[in-house]
Amino acid sequence: MSPKKNLKLGYNTGYWGSGPPAGALEGIKEADRLGFDSVWTAEAYGSDALTPLAWWGAHTERVRLGTGIVQMSARTPAATAMAAMTIDHLSNGRFILGLGASGPQVVEGWYGQPYPKPLARTREYIGIVRDIIRRETPINHHGEFYDMPYPGGAGLGKPLKSTIHPLRKEIPIFLGAEGPKNVALAAEICDGWLPLFFSPKEDPFYRKCLNEGFAKSGETGKADRFEVASGLFIIPGDDADKCADFVRPFLALYAGGMGARGANFHFEVFARMGYEDVALKVQDLYLAGKKAEAAAAIPLSMVEDVALVGPVAKIKDELQKWRETCITTFLLSGPPQTLSMFAEILAD
Repeated sequence: MSPKKNLKLGYNTGYWGSGPPAGALEGIKEADRLGFDSVWTAEAYGSDALTPLAWWGAHTERVRLGTGIVQMSARTPAATAMAAMTIDHLSNGRFILGLGASGPQVVEGWYGQPYPKPLARTREYIGIVRDIIRRETPINHHGEFYDMPYPGGAGLGKPLKSTIHPLRKEIPIFLGAEGPKNVALAAEICDGWLPLFFSPKEDPFYRKCLNEGFAKSGETGKADRFEVASGLFIIPGDDADKCADFVRPFLALYAGGMGARGANFHFEVFARMGYEDVALKVQDLYLAGKKAEAAAAIPLSMVEDVALVGPVAKIKDELQKWRETCITTFLLSGPPQTLSMFAEILAD
């Protein structure tokens, strides 16, 4: 993958709190007006990603509509394919299906599904979704994780084909992935990758993973078509360290509070960046209920590795190293009134 010249912009509405994120619809409308390429919704164990995307997406005309991400354990492959085809029709071919395995605490604790073998499960799941959307034959799949038709029960199941015809037989599928094998899998079987906590200094590592996946895909020129849509914090201000305070609680939550000790994929991302000692301290503080102290323990350098903070001149200077990575789309977050400023900064 060569350095990207024409980077696209996307708008990420993020997770809901106790209710819808303030200004999300206005932000989506503004992103559409400004010519952003895409807008994205998310889900954890509260609001879902599909309903808001359909509701808010109805107020747009041009932007692509992506889920970042739909959790696979929340829906059978058939339910996900049905939703994808439905929104793709309603949006006139603007839907992007962002999928991910999530983590064991959510998968087993919230959805009541087993988590082991997430890569194999992902491969099988995406294969079924693609077969349903292509609508070439009735689905008769018997794999390690999914049986269609179900072999037991009433014994009346039969292979079925979607009653609706897809608007597009190939709806783009992006995979949320952090570990090297999962990143390679995204490049092999998907159309895009949704990284979390991407750092430009890790670009060679991720390119190696992606290239391994491209080689396995057997698709000529796939690297040139593949998309990498990465979130990017931009916090402008006179004092970089004070700007970093807006990012620190988020990093502390993921490095220290997500997952369990010894089973936190986000922790592993920061460890690969060289911050294992910091992440261990943050995890100890966070799991002890000392969230503010956990955030304060994150050094400015760790924030600057995954975000652009400080004076605009500094941000523009550091932006160059981001432009030279495998990223094709910057996913931005913030109040609607900040989007035009962000777009102007990134356009220079």
